[in-house]
Amino acid sequence: MYYLKIIFAALTVTTAIAHPGPDQPVPHAEIQRRNELAKKCASQAANFNQRRISKRALQKRWEGSGHNVTYEITTGAPYYETIQNDTCVLSPEVTRGPYVWPRSQTLRQDMSEDQPGVPLWLDVGVLDMATCEPLPNVLLDFWHCNATGSYSSFTHLSPNIEFRELLTEKNLTDYAIGVTDLHTDDTTFLRGMWPTDENGVMEIKTIFPENGTIISSNTISTGQLYFDEAVSQKIMGLEPYVFHTEIDRITNAQDAIYQNGTKGGFNPVVSIVPADGKDISKGMIGYITMGVDTAAIETFEYDH
Repeated sequence: MYYLKIIFAALTVTTAIAHPGPDQPVPHAEIQRRNELAKKCASQAANFNQRRISKRALQKRWEGSGHNVTYEITTGAPYYETIQNDTCVLSPEVTRGPYVWPRSQTLRQDMSEDQPGVPLWLDVGVLDMATCEPLPNVLLDFWHCNATGSYSSFTHLSPNIEFRELLTEKNLTDYAIGVTDLHTDDTTFLRGMWPTDENGVMEIKTIFPENGTIISSNTISTGQLYFDEAVSQKIMGLEPYVFHTEIDRITNAQDAIYQNGTKGGFNPVVSIVPADGKDISKGMIGYITMGVDTAAIETFEYDH
């Protein structure tokens, strides 16, 4: 048994990549609210990101395919020329997607298992938007598809068929996210959770997702994270991603939720640094700061 005191607003910040279920537009008032919160803590978010990126100048172990190589992580030339000042503020209205399956979530910092793909270390900072201070002891919960579009626990659902068509095939007319059980197996690849440390930061290792989009949510708050389209296109040209051609990937420009999420200067895009300082195709580190409006949420104690 372990005991963890957490903020209810950030119980499970899920990195569920893509959102194949029905999308609902975010109300204008909600967009305005989170933009105001993001601007309020913009300078703190920038400093938060800068401190974490600078820390990467230290030696870091990177496990390549079939061999171990030690790289010195450099920060002089990150993928983005400037630190992103905006914060991804979690919102209660954004969908979590249909592949939520808490029973297969595992407490671990490496959730890649044996999945092939470009290594990705996600460095996530969490800010309390009421105080603009880092938020410790927040349990972050991540899941996403593999390099060919399949989700663990749902591997018998074809990644080559649009989700609405899958529902039609199964004669499901009353499907509800988080209610209807569609899981098919007990696999756990690319699912994991880990708490933020005393500095409000956590890191988890995975692979770059096939669809290049991340949903960050929890029991009552949700936000979506994205990768720059140029990054996604480069990775999609590599093996094994390039072999998944049966269904078109939704680009950021085509994504209605992305369009809502970037209104008013809000920036939900993960900043990328090559793990070896040169080539993102050999591995990358992704930085994002997520904000939680704790003023509107009660604290509770979670026992497991």
